[in-house]
Amino acid sequence: MAFQLTINGRAREIDVEGDMPLLWVLRDEIGLTGTKFGCGIGACGACTVHINGEAIRSCQMPVSGVAGPITTIEGLGAGQADELHPVQKAWVAAQVPQCGYCQSGLIMAVASLLAKNPSPTDDDLKTTVTNICRCGTHDRVRAAVAALAKA
Repeated sequence: MAFQLTINGRAREIDVEGDMPLLWVLRDEIGLTGTKFGCGIGACGACTVHINGEAIRSCQMPVSGVAGPITTIEGLGAGQADELHPVQKAWVAAQVPQCGYCQSGLIMAVASLLAKNPSPTDDDLKTTVTNICRCGTHDRVRAAVAALAKA
């Protein structure tokens, strides 16, 4: 079945089964491998992308359910002067990543939160960004978000 998708501002036609998770469309069909497979059940958040600006777990979203433009980590900074989104810049400044595997999902979740709430409290962050980092960089994530909230 053919699906018309807008991914990172670019129109794409994808011929896949409607129940194929968006994660596999992005990674295997399009070649955008910045979105990671973590758990496959929507619990860890490594696969987080934006649909209409909302953070969603792409491993749980069938391609047939996509209604709106998709932004992946590869497209998050598009249009910025140096092609990095402010959240990505804050990640670098706070040295957030350790192994880095979960970071694209965390960045996407935080970017979605900050678009709605530019000055989130620590409680806002804890309840909204439920992504898991096995390396335990959550303190650095909080530091990066706090720096963004002050800016």
